[in-house]
Amino acid sequence: MRSVDWAVLIITLGYIILYGLWRSRGTTSTQGYLLAGRSMPWYAMALSIMATQASAITFISTTGQAYVDGMRFVQFYFGLPLAMILISAVAVPIYRRANVYTAYEYLEQRFDLKTRTLVSFVFLIQRGLAVGIALYAPAVVLTVIFGWSDRWTTVLMGLTVIVYTVMGGIKAVTWTDVQQMTVMVFGLAVSAFMAVTLLPSNVSFSDAIHLAGAAGRINPVTFHFDWNDRYNLFSGLLGGMFLALAYFGCDQSQVQRYLTGASVTQSRLSLLFNAAAKIPMQFCILFTGALVFVFFTFEQPPFLFQKVELKKIQETAQYAPLQQRYDQAFEKRKQAALSFTEARKSGDGALSEAKAAEYRASQKQLDAVRKDGAALVEQVNGKKGFNDTNYVFLTFVTKYLPPGLVGLVIAVIFGAAMSTSSGEINSLATVTVIDVYKRHFRPEASDQHYLWVSRVATAFWGVYAVFSAELGKNIGSLVEAVNMLGSLFYGGILGVFVLAMFFKKVNGHGAFFGVLIGEAVIFAVHFAEITSFLWYNVIGCITVIIAGVLVSAATGGQDLRGSSTGTPVL
Repeated sequence: MRSVDWAVLIITLGYIILYGLWRSRGTTSTQGYLLAGRSMPWYAMALSIMATQASAITFISTTGQAYVDGMRFVQFYFGLPLAMILISAVAVPIYRRANVYTAYEYLEQRFDLKTRTLVSFVFLIQRGLAVGIALYAPAVVLTVIFGWSDRWTTVLMGLTVIVYTVMGGIKAVTWTDVQQMTVMVFGLAVSAFMAVTLLPSNVSFSDAIHLAGAAGRINPVTFHFDWNDRYNLFSGLLGGMFLALAYFGCDQSQVQRYLTGASVTQSRLSLLFNAAAKIPMQFCILFTGALVFVFFTFEQPPFLFQKVELKKIQETAQYAPLQQRYDQAFEKRKQAALSFTEARKSGDGALSEAKAAEYRASQKQLDAVRKDGAALVEQVNGKKGFNDTNYVFLTFVTKYLPPGLVGLVIAVIFGAAMSTSSGEINSLATVTVIDVYKRHFRPEASDQHYLWVSRVATAFWGVYAVFSAELGKNIGSLVEAVNMLGSLFYGGILGVFVLAMFFKKVNGHGAFFGVLIGEAVIFAVHFAEITSFLWYNVIGCITVIIAGVLVSAATGGQDLRGSSTGTPVL
């Protein structure tokens, strides 16, 4: 990066952090630190919810996902709007009437302590694993740009996040997210604009869309049903809805956002905003990746986007023939793309289709060479699983964007990582203090004591995130990895909340053992490779419901402890 890029990066991040700390000044109570005194307006919560989910993984990995697999990943979010409507109608008023700090406090009100404790620990395990992956994403950035050690990168990012999260609590996190989300949208628009601007003069925006479509990159909806296909209309609508219900309705990192609302209405508006905006946002991010694909159709990309692994195989005897094949395949695809573009402009439908077929065939040849390169990396390293998806977008940004814009996009990626990591660290600290420490160890301490413990817990989880960031290495597409990880646990968590809110006759024993049985089934399905991960959420939730009802019937029937919270029941 040039000096102007450094200036843009430092000024942008500095402003975002200082703004968040300024808005959080005067936080002197536990409720203020963990719930912002329940004073946040809907738009701040809405942007914070979106920013927490729109992590650095989104910008780094989702664009790369579109580059290699097209836009069908957007179907992952098709069930989200309905999930947001259900959560707004049912979960938000229940949590508000229960007057809780965490979603898991409600489970004790409705069931018993052991159920609350179990689900709290499931959350801590799941979110504790995910927070390291979220923090690792910026390490990918500096590895590409500077060749820095990813370990030192995560330390630098982790310390920054720890400082402002420990000092300002949820209010600092939320107001920082508002600024980060604004910068993210601007950075995304700039990246898409530049991908089109940098195309050859004889290739228009319309041509780019047709080229991406002919290569299978403009494929936002897949109607073919396949249990093992991760992204199609059916898995997105049903599996995606269950995942969104669990994530936004039961995961403390999201629930805590709308618990900070000034009223039920404000909390609902924040969720409904995300219901309307999330799919268009993801579509735009994936579309940017498709445009980058078209750009690299005319500007030759590296044989492999991961520089470190590319350097390793360059020292082998097999590399030179592979590079020669790659050069030839790229030139063939480039000429086929130009021929297809000219044929399409001519208006000759038959010729256009014939040229499109040639273009697709040349793309398959290029993909085959890259696949052989990936196999060579695996051979050299002695292990499988090489994937350079996470480096595609960063290569485009760092090599082809003009000075200043590089620093802006890097700031977007860093800001996204900070928003996600700070939100997750804050929620982990909240559950640790409220559901574990206060409930089991010091139930009668002063508010100032719990405020101090909350800051310590925040620092602990920040340090933990730094050390666990190594989990992000060599796991392929980060966006897929983090959602697969969540799906291993979310079905069980969602199931117990469905039991709590809708099944009057289910008792604490049923809820507790329902979660254990549901998680056992999810992991069995995962290791047996029966279906794709989006269906884990459906399978786990249904299993918990069935097991909870049966165990409750066998252990004495109904438990009415939740009646005071206004729980809807069946």
